[in-house]
Amino acid sequence: MPSKTARPKRSRLRLALPATSANLGPAFDAAALAMDFYIKLDARAAEEFSINASGRDREICGKLPDHLILNTYREVLAAAGRPITPLSLRIANDIPIGKGCGSSAAARLAGIALAVHFGRLRWTGAQIVGEASRREQHPDNASACWMGGLTVARMSASTGSAPEAQVVCVPPKGKWPLLLAVPEQSLSTEDARSVLPAQYSRADAVTNVQNSMLLLAAFTQGRPDLLSAALEDRIHQPYRAALCPLLPPLQELKGVNGILGAVLSGAGPSVLIFLDPRASLPAVRKLVAAHLSRHRLTAELIPTSITLCGASSSIVRD
Repeated sequence: MPSKTARPKRSRLRLALPATSANLGPAFDAAALAMDFYIKLDARAAEEFSINASGRDREICGKLPDHLILNTYREVLAAAGRPITPLSLRIANDIPIGKGCGSSAAARLAGIALAVHFGRLRWTGAQIVGEASRREQHPDNASACWMGGLTVARMSASTGSAPEAQVVCVPPKGKWPLLLAVPEQSLSTEDARSVLPAQYSRADAVTNVQNSMLLLAAFTQGRPDLLSAALEDRIHQPYRAALCPLLPPLQELKGVNGILGAVLSGAGPSVLIFLDPRASLPAVRKLVAAHLSRHRLTAELIPTSITLCGASSSIVRD
């Protein structure tokens, strides 16, 4: 059905959405955490769609055709039967795109939030997360991006109803310094999922359930000492390691100079390294860079931490 064009409104919306890291080793498609770097948007009604992008992956963020944020915005409004207001977007992005840091979940949430604001939809936060989760086909990144902290999430559906996301936000206890290793190449989620087996042994399934529970206990009780065991995974990382060359060498560093463990960030290829709060970040970065160099690998090393702040917005009146 053709879209209707609405006359511009005078208010504009500012959004900030954090990067996220899902799976966290054994918690495949079930848990994620928010990190303290963001994609920020300033959107205002306009006569036609336009984008001004800065920051990381500026060419992708500024490409108007087939833009994930704007496509989501249009689709949500069309499904709700609301007129589509053209937008002028200013985007400042710090999230690596296509590298396992939740860029697509953040983009979908941004598009939905814009539709809710400019379409005057009376949606709750749960509805926004549910719609993003449905579009992502799993709720982990979307829930952590919207709510912040650590989230545990699952999709559920009653007969005859649309899938909904059931989400619990778990504020981690204590400090959780992180080091994110981002390679130059990207990896699509579809390719990362294509290498996973259709079935798993009981032993592998039980180990992952045990480790996921231990991982949750580590966060809620402030027990970084549990991570060396809790981060072990048998469901996705062993099969994705060939597509994510940073993972095997970084896992070798567990227990060295305050490195508690390393896991794929989302589906990869980036790797999230958990650090002891007492570790020296400059020393760890130097160690990691040298270790990767010996394996003829390079990565951008981004210091970060778990942020309790999820998506935030502000309405600006012109």
